[in-house]
Amino acid sequence: MATVTFKNDTVCNLAGNEVNVGDTAPVVTVVNSNPMLQDEQVGGEGKVQLVIAVPSLDTGVCDAETRRFNQEAANLDGVEVITVSMDLPFAAARWCGAAGIENIKVCSDFRNKDFGNAYGVLLADGPLAGVLARVIFVIGKDGKVTYKQVVPEITEEPNYEEAIEAAKAAANA
Repeated sequence: MATVTFKNDTVCNLAGNEVNVGDTAPVVTVVNSNPMLQDEQVGGEGKVQLVIAVPSLDTGVCDAETRRFNQEAANLDGVEVITVSMDLPFAAARWCGAAGIENIKVCSDFRNKDFGNAYGVLLADGPLAGVLARVIFVIGKDGKVTYKQVVPEITEEPNYEEAIEAAKAAANA
């Protein structure tokens, strides 16, 4: 079982089926915040997806990360960018409106935690148990994971440049 830390102190175990580069990305349904409560599919064939898992949009790091990927998404041709958290779609929609999010889909895994469990990114214990770890996946047109970044310290931002380059490479493959 993989782990991450919270504030460099508490080790948090990740629950679910670990998905790695080269694996077929599980196909799961998450719930979009715009259009409200619309089902969105993560995984599958035929399109490139940059999937960003965050604990909650209401934290400074998740806020900054989602805003950054929203800006970057404007320059990612042929890539569907989806942020997934456990935030309710109603709260996510309010946050998106205030943050000016227009280039990415902001979705929730609140219903059944299907994404968190299928991708192995659900925090199983620690103070944030039940939310998603900070993890990024790129899924290629063939439905396989081409990139994975698990941010080892959940309070830190990811390597944006690496994730963006991986998404561009998948789109051009």
